[in-house]
Amino acid sequence: MKILVIEDDPIISETVTICFNLRWPEAEIITTDSGEQGLKLATSFTPDIIILDVGLPGMDGYETLRRLRSITDAPAIMLTAKDGEVAKVKGLEYGADDYITKPFSHIELLARVRAVLRRTVASTPEQSRGSYLSEPAGLEIDLDSRTVHRHGRLVSLAPLEYSLLYHLTSNEGRVLTHSVLLAKVWGQEYVEEVDYLKVYIRRLRTKLGDNPQNPELIHTERGVGYIYQVRLRTPDTIGEPGPEQADESSTESAPVAVAAEDAMSHYLPEYDVTKANNGKAKN
Repeated sequence: MKILVIEDDPIISETVTICFNLRWPEAEIITTDSGEQGLKLATSFTPDIIILDVGLPGMDGYETLRRLRSITDAPAIMLTAKDGEVAKVKGLEYGADDYITKPFSHIELLARVRAVLRRTVASTPEQSRGSYLSEPAGLEIDLDSRTVHRHGRLVSLAPLEYSLLYHLTSNEGRVLTHSVLLAKVWGQEYVEEVDYLKVYIRRLRTKLGDNPQNPELIHTERGVGYIYQVRLRTPDTIGEPGPEQADESSTESAPVAVAAEDAMSHYLPEYDVTKANNGKAKN
């Protein structure tokens, strides 16, 4: 496993390095205190995971992450002294996979890294191999190659985005609650992180060309969760308010068909460090 640490505080950088060395002695770890140098290393070192500080001098962590996303899909965990919803959402919007607030313990760091790696190397369940096709929506998902097309155009999705779409389409017509989606895609330890889910739903809609104000594919059940259901807009209904704009007082709602315990049936496998040097999983 290759780990790139971009952190300008030498104490934190050393602490993170020691932490990883103790947990994964075989891991290759490279550190830098510069966002610019981090971009170069992302190309030459090809890390499996990136630990990135928000408050870098010069090019800050957000801008570094934005540029990293044009170079690599390696999962990135952001370190920040700011503990707030705005800072967290901003990092996720720029492409972060997780977020840790300083000061943090080595236990929390390792737990977050394991969770991110577990999600990254996870694959679609064997029994679900094949393809998903919705001709009215123009959506096609090849479960073997993990590729997505809409209206014949390839849609490039990050691993988490693909996993989220997979679970939504696999339960077409049924509402998946926030906690169930978070448990299925991120893991049980993330069931309270609704902000993560909102950010990724927004990104998924954008990539699929699904207008959040009048969606045709992914719909919000306010205060409950999300449902994948094809509801194409006809010319005479385009100007009408969509489900996302509906009055929250409405009592009509699609059935919540996924029980809480069902979340346990789709947990992603633990990251196997013995396979870390045999090549990284690809999206």
